Amino acid sequence: MTEIPEHLLNRSRERRSALGLGGEEGSGTTAPGASAPAKVEAAAAPPAVVAPAGRAAVPAAAAAPKPRPDTPVVAAYKRRKRVPFWAMAALSFMPVWGFMYARSVTASPQELAGALAMGDEVYGTCSACHGAAGQGVASLGYAFADGEVLKTFPHIEDQLRYVYFGTDGYNLAGVEIYGNPDREGGAHVTGARGVMPTQGLEAGGALTDYRLLGVVCHTRFTLGGEEPAGEEYEKWCSEESPIFAALEGGETTLLTVHEFDDTVMPIGPAPVAGSPASE
Repeated sequence: MTEIPEHLLNRSRERRSALGLGGEEGSGTTAPGASAPAKVEAAAAPPAVVAPAGRAAVPAAAAAPKPRPDTPVVAAYKRRKRVPFWAMAALSFMPVWGFMYARSVTASPQELAGALAMGDEVYGTCSACHGAAGQGVASLGYAFADGEVLKTFPHIEDQLRYVYFGTDGYNLAGVEIYGNPDREGGAHVTGARGVMPTQGLEAGGALTDYRLLGVVCHTRFTLGGEEPAGEEYEKWCSEESPIFAALEGGETTLLTVHEFDDTVMPIGPAPVAGSPASE
């Protein structure tokens, strides 16, 4: 225990004197009935912390919750091995490598030229009746594929003549059989299956002679399956065909081609019956 400092005692006396409770100033006595000044303990309690008016006291921060354990999927993802950077760079070239490999093992399609190239271009106008692959269309046009065109026209001259004059030209001329009369499966009768439009310019059609020859070559050697070799091919349909070059250059016409090359059968000047295969 310690004594109360003098200045605190003086201040207490002054307050008590003002209230009429204490003795004379400076005396060591106290008013009757008043107890002697108490000794103040040295260790005083710390002052309480008062929250500002209108604001609740902030509670102490709660302890941070423990982290939740990873699910098996997340844990497996974290454990998996990462793809190294150099491997990513190599993988980025895989599509390019695949494309180059495919190009290296794929045979380049054979480029057509001459009569066959011309025929491939023209045939689009024929496909509606004869099919894109020459498979034929019911009630419209006969098939060319699988050798059918070769059965009907063993000689290219008969086919050129029929395409040149068309169904109307043959009907006007009274020609009933326009192809091989001994055809396997029966001869084709004029107008029995659709109408073949007239194609030759001189007969009122839209095709020049060399374009007409090109489309006939296409039906025989591309769609019909005839081997691109032999006398007919070399003379009429090859890239070096002298007849195709003469027609393209205006040196002859289909109606006078037998004068240009006396080894071929006359095509014009009018429709005639088709010739048998043995001729």
